[in-house]
Amino acid sequence: MAKTARFQSPWWRRLGLLVLLLALGGGLTYLDQRGENDQEPVIGNTVGEPDYYLEDARMTRFDEQGRAYQRLETPRLVHTPSDDIIRTEAPHGYLTDDQQRQWQVTSQTGQLSRSGEQLTLQGDARLVQPEQAWSLETQTLHYDNREAHAWSDTPSVLRQHNQSMRGNRFDAWINEDRMRLTDNVQGRLPQQSEDQGS
Repeated sequence: MAKTARFQSPWWRRLGLLVLLLALGGGLTYLDQRGENDQEPVIGNTVGEPDYYLEDARMTRFDEQGRAYQRLETPRLVHTPSDDIIRTEAPHGYLTDDQQRQWQVTSQTGQLSRSGEQLTLQGDARLVQPEQAWSLETQTLHYDNREAHAWSDTPSVLRQHNQSMRGNRFDAWINEDRMRLTDNVQGRLPQQSEDQGS
């Protein structure tokens, strides 16, 4: 009995407890490090980390003859290399057609993709043709520079002076000076007085 009492001394219990805690700590550290290495990138995250951003940015794109065909001003511009998209806040810009007329565009946010050939404007998007005094208002506006084609698949309102037309789809080919409003088209065309008609 005397030997058994010495074997379970407080010193031996403390040493055993210390060895058990060290083994448990080492095991948890191993599992934690292994879990970090086994994590794979999140597939759903298409945005990725930006490689640069600019504040109070002005961007101008030029054609092969050195003529400016697209200008964009924004308080903040961010580029992400994973999808090669430039994202902008409150963009304000100009699209120049073959006749050197400037079509004004604005929205809450914007994206330039495909090396700047595709512009998408979202949130209170507007396209204005100042020379003919007409403007388009829609939620999302797309513009393809190669075809000089602007379009919207969201409800759009086209205004000129005191006339307005509404439809579910809008298309404009700015180099051809041609536009089309389709799907559930409704219009407001105020009547002219007889004096103005003659």
